[in-house]
Amino acid sequence: MSKRFTVGAVATAAVLALTVTGMAVPASAEPTTVRTFTVVAEDGVSGDAAVAAIRSAGGTVVSRTDEVGVYQVTSDRADFAAKATTAGALIGAAEQRAIGRKPKLDRVEQEHLLAAATTKAAARKPGKRPAKMDPLDDKLWGLEMIRADKARKVEPGDRRVTVGVLDTGVDASHPDIAPNFNWALSRNFAPDIPEIDGACEVASCLDPVGTDDGGHGTHVAGTVGAAANGYGLSGVAPGVSLVNLKGGQDSGYFFLNPVVNALLHAGRSGLDVVNMSFYVDPWLYNCTANPADSPEAQAAQRATIRAMKRALTFAHNRGVTLVGALGNNHEDLGDPRADSSSPNYGDVAPYPREIDNDSCWDLPTEGPHVVSVSSVGPSGEKAAYSNYGTEQTAIAAPGGWYRDGFGTDTFRTDANMILSTYPKKVLQEEGAVDEDGDIVPGAETFVFKECKKHGQCGYFTYLQGTSMAAPHASGVAALIVSRYGKSQGRGGYGLAPDSVERHLLRTATAHACPEPRLRSYVDEGRPVEFDAYCDGPVKLNGFYGHGIIDAYAAVTKPLKKSH
Repeated sequence: MSKRFTVGAVATAAVLALTVTGMAVPASAEPTTVRTFTVVAEDGVSGDAAVAAIRSAGGTVVSRTDEVGVYQVTSDRADFAAKATTAGALIGAAEQRAIGRKPKLDRVEQEHLLAAATTKAAARKPGKRPAKMDPLDDKLWGLEMIRADKARKVEPGDRRVTVGVLDTGVDASHPDIAPNFNWALSRNFAPDIPEIDGACEVASCLDPVGTDDGGHGTHVAGTVGAAANGYGLSGVAPGVSLVNLKGGQDSGYFFLNPVVNALLHAGRSGLDVVNMSFYVDPWLYNCTANPADSPEAQAAQRATIRAMKRALTFAHNRGVTLVGALGNNHEDLGDPRADSSSPNYGDVAPYPREIDNDSCWDLPTEGPHVVSVSSVGPSGEKAAYSNYGTEQTAIAAPGGWYRDGFGTDTFRTDANMILSTYPKKVLQEEGAVDEDGDIVPGAETFVFKECKKHGQCGYFTYLQGTSMAAPHASGVAALIVSRYGKSQGRGGYGLAPDSVERHLLRTATAHACPEPRLRSYVDEGRPVEFDAYCDGPVKLNGFYGHGIIDAYAAVTKPLKKSH
């Protein structure tokens, strides 16, 4: 999960929304800078009633999504959020207001770069590449761990099965992504915001479909379904179709309105799986009534909770299996620490908040119908950074752990992480590839370049995080749909998400808690704050949930019929 990737309220393309114009702000409003909000209506309130309440509070509706009661609004009234909070038809207004550009990836995912001075070359011995696997597949220990290499001999993935990558975008020009990219269903819901993303690449600030200026989404997409084409590397489900759902900013923020619209598009378009490796900005946890928060902040978080639950349920009810990264904050989500990182944008600086598990949610991973995934390293141990919890962890998957293998020559090596596809442009911006497309000295341990005979080249890099674990699970979910799905009306193909989830969990390899159950990571160089207690039996515990995903078992064990 990047940054642990973020989401909050931001401007978005009204691709699926009904645009409303001409709603004037009352003359009595005190002039101030025009600001953007995502407003959420109360349950049972009609779209027209919500729009009327927004107008009465001093807002102009830019777009509306009546199915889930979410509205993009601008206002020049300083008191708009307060008025929206007190309006009976509205839950609250979450404001988009940036405080500066954020790094594109978090410190967890790029730990190997921050430790460059002590990084060793990949010490892990390459695995034996099975026949007909791609050249870099011997570096993908995750494929071997979950037996995806064996699974593809039975089921490589059906092209009719669609996996939405709800992320920063997907680089469709990458030679390992291009064969499986679905142009027809892909959309961009997150226009660039210059204050946080830098200068817009195009005049409209809405990047073309098939581009990724953040890199994170392309890495995720490669793990799900990079093509098995004798080039580069292959994904867990190399035969499925990849759909770009750009709901995240180039800078790593994920705001509420684009994410909601992306989930609605997934449901309307009949996508089979959606991968979500982020959390909703600006709050690490959205709480219903945290006493540390102002009334407006409380209302904004209640609005986010309601909107995300509606959007996730909408997608699920229309056949989408939802997979989420559990997060990189090394904490028990059932007993979370105080949060001192929120809000991560706006006029108010982050401040400490005690987090109550009964009234606070990490979204989308703690949202309804989401299969939440923790991260393990090559040893099968829970990565130190990975969140966990008996209530939240559904399954575990390979997400990489740079510090795995303490006491061996693999400790603190790049090969402990997850190798996947990455945009050349982003690697150049990060300084790992020069203007001629060559890997710079010192980056050879974590960046790879593969070129085809005609000269087209693609790039690959290592990252780690629950963001890398979730797409392994999404890939297996896609294989399940491919193997056991059925043709549906109007040329569709799919499998009920509840059936997909049950089979994914049932076929996972059970993994017991460590002994002693309190796992210290001091040897790996982490402070006591990282100590994690694993609770629960072998078949369902806080570190591994139902176990580590098993692609081969998923496509060879019969699907149990629901009762």
